[in-house]
Amino acid sequence: MSLVRQIFVKAPQGVQWARTIGNSSRCMSPVGARDAPPIDVAQAIARPEEVERKKKLSGAITVPTKVDLSPISGVPEEHVKTRRVRISLPPKNAMQSGTDNLDHWQIEFDNRERWENPLMGWTSTGDPLSNMQVNFGSKEEAIEHCERNGWRWFVDVDEQPKKERVKNYGLNFHWNRRTRSSTK
Repeated sequence: MSLVRQIFVKAPQGVQWARTIGNSSRCMSPVGARDAPPIDVAQAIARPEEVERKKKLSGAITVPTKVDLSPISGVPEEHVKTRRVRISLPPKNAMQSGTDNLDHWQIEFDNRERWENPLMGWTSTGDPLSNMQVNFGSKEEAIEHCERNGWRWFVDVDEQPKKERVKNYGLNFHWNRRTRSSTK
């Protein structure tokens, strides 16, 4: 406990000055309200027009929902206007039985101008967007991205996955009318 506080605690109740100084040392007025927070020096000496300008710039910027980014994206116009984008769920990896990485949507562009390279036999293309795949968390995000870039899109939804049935080795030898076969 500090020395000043010890003096205030030991002061008799009749001493008015100890109570007044003690209240002011805790940043409280005699009524019990708190003092104003300290003012920023740069803001205090700024001109009124500068303060108004900072207020305008400090607010949130709202962008209309329908924005076409195709003129500023840098992609040539023939790749933007005549392309179709496929929005789909990626297929499950055939090499693994797990269900990881199936919870995102991806967009793919249609293929254009492919030819076989005469030297190596590889497939070549002059299209910068043909090998691009972009992943999204939901179908709505992918649709919004396509609309902002001015691309025509379609959603390619596969069949709903089959309900997984219980696989039990003992069911191979179960005797019921549906699975019973004659031995004659």
